[in-house]
Amino acid sequence: MNGSIRTAEASDAEMIHVIETAADALLIDALGAWQWPPSGDGAERLSAPGFVLIGEDRPAHSPVGFVHVLDVDGHAHLEQLSVLPSAARQGHGRQLVTAALDEARARGYSRVTLRTYAEVPWNAPFYASCGFLESIPETPFLRELVDVEASLGLDRYGRRVQMTVEL
Repeated sequence: MNGSIRTAEASDAEMIHVIETAADALLIDALGAWQWPPSGDGAERLSAPGFVLIGEDRPAHSPVGFVHVLDVDGHAHLEQLSVLPSAARQGHGRQLVTAALDEARARGYSRVTLRTYAEVPWNAPFYASCGFLESIPETPFLRELVDVEASLGLDRYGRRVQMTVEL
């Protein structure tokens, strides 16, 4: 893998949406989730409390992925990790997660949470290889995420889990 990580800028909003839409298509196909919610808006991700990092390939320096970490009530939550299918399995996702954990640590967080599918190989098994462990939603925000996922019907496509990594 030959890539770099940088902080996202306002001009990245459209590409963030493109990357997420392309990555979601893989999950939709894998799960048969034809009623999947639309991908997030890049500008909204950039304006949310927290941070977004962009992964670029080299030497072209074109965006191939992003990671979005929310700050909710002083808590870091990895909201989204997306990599273009053409750049998958090249280490970009792992590099983005590592950079996100480093940034969260530098910002004073002691842990990072996320929610994902337990059995999808590039979901919970991947995050476990990055040091995340299954955990129980302990804050109002994390418990609300469980309810939001249920209202969207995400659990009909497989078991959803929360995972946490201590920094």
